[in-house]
Amino acid sequence: MNTTETFLIAMAIIFTVPWLVWRIGRTDYFAPLVVVQIIAGILLGPGILGHAFPDAYAFVFNPAVVQALNGIAWWAVMLFVMIAGIELDLKKAWAHRRESGITAGLALGTPLAFGCAAAAVLLPFDGWIGSRAMSWQFLLGVGMACAVTALPILILLMEKLEVLRQPIGQRILRYASLDDIAIWGVLALILMDWERVGRQLAFLAAFAVIGYLFRRLMRRIAENDRWHVALVWLAVCAFGADWAGLHFMVGAFLAGAIMDAEWFDQKKLDQLRHHVLLVLMPVFFLSTGLRTDWSVGGEAVFAAAALLLAASVAGKLAGVHLAGRILRWAPGEAAIVGWLLQTKALIMIIFANILLDRAIITSETFTALLLMAVASTMLTVPMVAPKLARLRALVLRAA
Repeated sequence: MNTTETFLIAMAIIFTVPWLVWRIGRTDYFAPLVVVQIIAGILLGPGILGHAFPDAYAFVFNPAVVQALNGIAWWAVMLFVMIAGIELDLKKAWAHRRESGITAGLALGTPLAFGCAAAAVLLPFDGWIGSRAMSWQFLLGVGMACAVTALPILILLMEKLEVLRQPIGQRILRYASLDDIAIWGVLALILMDWERVGRQLAFLAAFAVIGYLFRRLMRRIAENDRWHVALVWLAVCAFGADWAGLHFMVGAFLAGAIMDAEWFDQKKLDQLRHHVLLVLMPVFFLSTGLRTDWSVGGEAVFAAAALLLAASVAGKLAGVHLAGRILRWAPGEAAIVGWLLQTKALIMIIFANILLDRAIITSETFTALLLMAVASTMLTVPMVAPKLARLRALVLRAA
């Protein structure tokens, strides 16, 4: 059987297995399709399928097939991160800067501190810190992974809960948008390569100049042309960031963040996000699953995941509850906001992939973070839906 035929078998598995589990198992309440796809990626990886059926795994996911899948996964995740950057709404955050700043700061800073403490527990043990990492990079990287809010998945879950277009949904988007910028800023700090600092400064200077010209161009051309130019811009920014040593995903985020959402029809942008999730991202989830590792022992990985989940959820809820007290929110409001903001999934998985690429964390730490992201996302709807049913008036409350 040639590589093309094996590749198509792999693609059939990637799209069939999670959809059947999601549809037949009726998991949508606690595990939307995107979460099932992430879990399926883990199950199809070397730690589960590869361990149970090593010959079948080696046949389907041979090096040539994996290389082809990785190419699709790279482009898929770059598109997804660019869309997340476009959807940042900093104008509204600035208009409500006191409330947004306090909430976003505490919602990021508290779980970051809790996550760093959890990473400090793991640090003395072998198998968790990456081969090229300094201690501060490991602590900050794992801590930030615990603090991440997955903006695109947050949008999907709030649509499901019918609060996205309501005042509380728009407020939560403001908080997540500010945190998103901080997350990518911290990632750039972690990835700073002092041997290539000249390249990185050159990239940032070129980005500032070309970005200014790019924005002028985008304002002058028709919307249909903007979609094509945006894709070229994405490829150029991703290349520049990777060449500079900042990773192509940082460039993808910058490519989107510099664009204004009003340049594009909102329905088309929503459709693009939906289609990327439907057509391309399952390949990314599979490629992520192929990177999981249980060599330190399944029990140790699960224990680390539980520790990181506790730090992530407790830190996020504590930070948001403190913000609620400062801003005098209504009873129960902080719980709804906190549980929604602790949604992890995609952005944290992307973040962890980058840390693994740069050898800041090991495959074992990556697996623990992946399990934590899945668990935190699965908790969101079951925890929030009953609270919303009891406190429906909060949905209509403006900031």
